Amino acid sequence: MVEIQRTQSESSGSLSPSAEEESKYRLLYSKSKVYVNPTAYARDNIPGFVALVKREAINPTYLLAWIPETLLCEKGTDEWDKFVKIEEKATLDEDDEDAVLIDLPTQRPESYAFSVPLTSIYSLLVHPPTLSSWYGTIGINLINSSTLPTLHFHDDESLSMTLPSRHTRRNPTNAYPPSTSLPSSSRPSTSWGGEDLLSRLRSYAHLLRSTLQPSLFIVDPSKADIDTHTTQIFDDDAVDDILAQSSYASSHSPVPAHRRPRPLSDVPANVPPNSYSTRSSVLHRSLYPPSISTTQSSSQARMALLQSFSNITRATRHAAQNILSHPLAKPIVPHLPDPVRSLVNASGDLEWGSWVEKGGVGEFESARVYLARWARIVAEEGDRARKREAQALPSSSNVVEEISPLGVFELLHSTVNLPSPRTSRDPAHPIDEALWAKWFDQDGRPKVRLEEMRRQVFRRGITPHGNLRRKIWPFILGVHEWDITGSEREAKWEEKKKRYREIKDEWCGVPEVFDRPDVLEERHRIDVDCRRTDRTQPLFSTSYEDTAENGPNGNRRYTTISPQMSDIGAQSPSNEHIDRLAGILLTYNFYNKELGYVQGMSDLCAPLYVVMGSDEELTFWCFVEIQNFLRDQSGMKKQLSTLQELICVMDPDLYRHLEKTDGLNLFFCFRWVLIAFKREFPFDDVLRLWEVLWTDYYSNEFVLFVALAVLESHRDMILRYLVEFDEILKYCNELSMTIELDSTLAQAEVLFLSFAQLVADIDRRRAEEASDSTSSVLRHRRTSASEGTVSLSKVAMPTLSDNLRDLLKAGR
Repeated sequence: MVEIQRTQSESSGSLSPSAEEESKYRLLYSKSKVYVNPTAYARDNIPGFVALVKREAINPTYLLAWIPETLLCEKGTDEWDKFVKIEEKATLDEDDEDAVLIDLPTQRPESYAFSVPLTSIYSLLVHPPTLSSWYGTIGINLINSSTLPTLHFHDDESLSMTLPSRHTRRNPTNAYPPSTSLPSSSRPSTSWGGEDLLSRLRSYAHLLRSTLQPSLFIVDPSKADIDTHTTQIFDDDAVDDILAQSSYASSHSPVPAHRRPRPLSDVPANVPPNSYSTRSSVLHRSLYPPSISTTQSSSQARMALLQSFSNITRATRHAAQNILSHPLAKPIVPHLPDPVRSLVNASGDLEWGSWVEKGGVGEFESARVYLARWARIVAEEGDRARKREAQALPSSSNVVEEISPLGVFELLHSTVNLPSPRTSRDPAHPIDEALWAKWFDQDGRPKVRLEEMRRQVFRRGITPHGNLRRKIWPFILGVHEWDITGSEREAKWEEKKKRYREIKDEWCGVPEVFDRPDVLEERHRIDVDCRRTDRTQPLFSTSYEDTAENGPNGNRRYTTISPQMSDIGAQSPSNEHIDRLAGILLTYNFYNKELGYVQGMSDLCAPLYVVMGSDEELTFWCFVEIQNFLRDQSGMKKQLSTLQELICVMDPDLYRHLEKTDGLNLFFCFRWVLIAFKREFPFDDVLRLWEVLWTDYYSNEFVLFVALAVLESHRDMILRYLVEFDEILKYCNELSMTIELDSTLAQAEVLFLSFAQLVADIDRRRAEEASDSTSSVLRHRRTSASEGTVSLSKVAMPTLSDNLRDLLKAGR
């Protein structure tokens, strides 16, 4: 990949010097430890080199490239050393005898490598390091409106930033004429790696810093860009500071002192009066030139402060790891909160990455969120301990099952002695092939009613072994009719298969439709989503094998759905099943033209595709049945509004707390309801949950009771520790992959039965109050109150909206 050659070739080759020169790219600049972060988890970060290369030609072309370290390691240590050599060079001499020539970096799908001409870059979004973000970043926006992966500069690891002494070369003693200034070989003082890259880019392109957004740099701006991004912008207090330095400030003005312009707090002694060099306003900079020495010193001091904090953090982490990894500390490790326990690395049991995977590196969280997590861990451990004790003790009829607070229902239960709801679920004995076969006659007609089948699926679930889900799910979703013979069912299914092919033929093989602008937009959105959906599943985890047209060193970079080759540079690789999944979603876009494709549909369709064994027709019609997206999200708004009312009725304390914290919008439940907890449970648990929800056994909106069950499981932590909406949002988002499915479904069933009892009792109470208005009834109520029973007439009955009553509807 990288080759060092002398300008005077020692041996003649098959190519002429000019042809060989034009086929190579000269390495002008490189910087190590520049990371690309494909995900939010630090373990997925990819280190690499950012480089500037030049195509040697009559009209040279300059390119900006990023090359992951893995590509260099594959070529051996020699290639690595050549990049390091360029990084250690203080300056680049165009006439240097050693010319580092490289091949254009191979853009492999999993590496995120790229190389783009500077002329195709529109702008750079530059964010220097701050106290809350140790590493500065540079985002690259191309002229075609696409964006390259953001570059993260880890200066504490980069060779050029951590060892400046190695980058300085002495001038030859016999050099003539002698230099009267600083040696030109010393690397210019920069506060961070991105600034070093920008200074080098200025040698090959014009960078215009926008006055509208100081972090935006326009590359080779046009006249329109210059007019737009050089607009004079002034600070709010710029005029006050200018007037404060004028004679007006010291004159005997009739203006009261508190209304006069305030003077500047600090004026450097070595600059002329009225110096505003420390100000960032365009007005100040236009009046007086900036102080270079002041800017450099403040930048260097800021960088030193950040590095000091980084060293303290690293030393503290290592000290904690050493202490908690001691064998004597093992007994207390299980009782520590996650952030502390993740520091332990004793005998390989726990790794530092366990916390990093959840929250990312450098993420600071409030103490209340820490306490809530710790309390949740202790509570879960206590629940498990009580369950173990209950299993060890003999059963007794006198033991009363402990139930969680249920708001108004708890009061009603204590007054009218309503029965305690109990769950009917039995997931330990799922439906298997033998039981399923018993439900049908020889002609394929079922022996049991559809409601009984749904009840059994709700109670027991479906065995994950074999392909039984592929048989049962179409019945649950209504793709196959239930009460007909097998031959009739097969005939109807052939009609559906034919209908699917007709819809697919509307775009497949029809270029005038396939390449329409509106279809191109939908293709792009579908392709991007499908490439990043469920890539851990075997069907989606692989990529296309190398083909002759792609060359021996690259994977297939395009699909039948992907609209633009330029959009694939930063995308994950595709394969046959990802393409077929995208084709199903594009066909649905033509099936439901009013709705079209909505982001998130790939999350719902991918599990169907896996369960259906990559059967396109079966996946499509099952997806049609579960699809409930609306572009204006009115369906989601209604569901969240109903969930809000349900919380108000079932748990008023939690409702009031959410009201105080501005959390009644329930944004932390949005993802739960939108894709039916797809990202909150492992893949296998998602399948078990979905088949329960699709039965509609109790309610068509049973997912809302699952959401309520999750909130009720964590209500104590929310009420006790989380007093800000951001804290609740963060806490609920981090529940992903920590929720136990069977206990959650059992609690959701109990909550629904409790809600049904509540509605029935409220209706009964109001009917009695409407019919029994005689004095004898009132005396009976007063007598009951004197005997120590709370009168229900004094209890404010909650108002049940139509949305709440619709929760009792089952069966679509």
